[in-house]
Formats: sequence, C-alpha cells, structure tokens
Amino acid sequence: MRFTARLAPALALSLVACTRATAESASATATATATATATATLPGRDPMADARAALAPFKQAIQDARMEAIRRGGIRDGIHVCRDEAPALAAKYSVNGATVGRTSHRLRSGANAPPAWVSPILAALVARGGGEPRLVELPEGVGYVEPIVVQPICLPCHGKQPAPEVVAELRRRYPDDQATGFEAGDLRGVYWVELRTR
Repeated sequence: MRFTARLAPALALSLVACTRATAESASATATATATATATATLPGRDPMADARAALAPFKQAIQDARMEAIRRGGIRDGIHVCRDEAPALAAKYSVNGATVGRTSHRLRSGANAPPAWVSPILAALVARGGGEPRLVELPEGVGYVEPIVVQPICLPCHGKQPAPEVVAELRRRYPDDQATGFEAGDLRGVYWVELRTR
C-alpha cells in the first residue's frame, strides 16, 4: 500500500518529533558522550553517571538514523529503522564493558525482548505506570534501566488510532506488533545498560 501524498509528510514530521522526544534524556548527558566508552569500567566512579553516559551515544544514534531515513526515503524508511538498524546500533555501542539495548512490555520487534534481569524491573514500572531510572547490582557489575515515556507526538505510530497507511506498513514489517494503543504519558518501555565492573 502506498502512503498518500497528503498524509506522508505529516507522518514523517511526527516520527521525527517522536524520535526527538524519546531521545531528550540523551541531550542531558551529551557532555559525557565523548568519554562514555572509555570510562565505563573505571573504579571509583558514579555508576549511574557512567551508565547514562554509556547509553547516550546509542540513543542519539537511533535518533539520527531515523531522521536520516525519513529524509532519504520518507515515513516507510523511518519505520524500518527500529527493525533493521537499531539492533546493529546496539551492538556497535556495546563496547568497553558496556552493553546497551531497549525493550518494552509491548514489543514491536521480538528482537528487543528484555534480558532476564530487566524483566522484573520493567514489570514493576508497568504496575506503577512509570517511575525513575533504576540502578541494580548484577553478578559482574551493575544494571541501569531508564523509562521511555510516550509523548503526544509519538501517537501517529504508537497511539490508539494510527492512520490506515501506518497500520498497513506496521503489519507488513512487524506482523506481531504490540506497540500501538498507547496514550501520551504511558510507559512505552525502557532503555537498559549493563556495566561490567568486576
């Protein structure tokens, strides 16, 4: 199915804005981005700050990839980034003792299923309807979880009534999609980081 000339530009702008909204916390840690991979395993540092710094380049890279895809090929190319590029970006930025990723209780792609240690934290966040970032002890270091909250501008692809063209494209690319039906302010999922410190 082809997107209509009338609808595609608006949806493209919405996806760009959604990407920016979900990456807002990345800008808060932008000053640490340049040193993130070099400091992830150094002792005596603030593990929360190190986890956020390790995560920031991944979040920024997803934002940039979506925006470039939309610029290059429109809304359809933007939608495919989550499935085709995000896993490679997670692998690229999982370096120097840090492993990064993202997941949800309502997945769009099964490739983003949560690690075992993330699942109970995610379930608790879902039960409470959200919450603050969490840092937990892991056998080989620490784990960090950061909630992703739905913004109004994310609703064209994740809301209760996506446009028919969006629904058709999502069904084509993600036949098991569970990531619609959200409202602004809902918990969309989480970013996560594992830092190996011992």
